[in-house]
Amino acid sequence: MLGPTRTAERYARALAAAVAAVACLLLAANAGPTDTAGSPAPAPAHDTAPTTDDLAAADR
Repeated sequence: MLGPTRTAERYARALAAAVAAVACLLLAANAGPTDTAGSPAPAPAHDTAPTTDDLAAADR
């Protein structure tokens, strides 16, 4: 049978597990396709909706 563990040991193990979990989440978030050949190209700036300044100038 295992002996009782000290509180500091439990906190140290919990901290190590938390650091490992965060590292895994960061690695998983950054893992993905690197080429964007299949994704659509971003729209050019002139094809976007007019801003409120452009609308105010058109009303004059």
